[in-house]
Amino acid sequence: MAMATLTDQQLEDLQAFLKDWLRHAGRTQADLRRALQASSIRMPVLLDALQRTYGQQGLAGLAEQLCAVEESWQREDGAPAAPELDSGLGQLDLLLQEIRGDLQN
Repeated sequence: MAMATLTDQQLEDLQAFLKDWLRHAGRTQADLRRALQASSIRMPVLLDALQRTYGQQGLAGLAEQLCAVEESWQREDGAPAAPELDSGLGQLDLLLQEIRGDLQN
């Protein structure tokens, strides 16, 4: 049985989201590489790591992984998790809705 994969458009949307998210969080692709334990900071490699999560766990697993990254960064920064996490979850929820919308079309 083949693993589920994101479409090219979904990957483009995910890449745009990641760039905005990193900029908003004050993080770099290197930070994301460490969090995902990817082999490179290059965006295609980071997207491949997230694509594997999607293939194994679906959209919920992908969203959970990104939320866990956000939470770990907030712990590193010493920020209170609850208020900051809510705004991060809002962005992740928008991404999830967009991906679901694309799947229905």
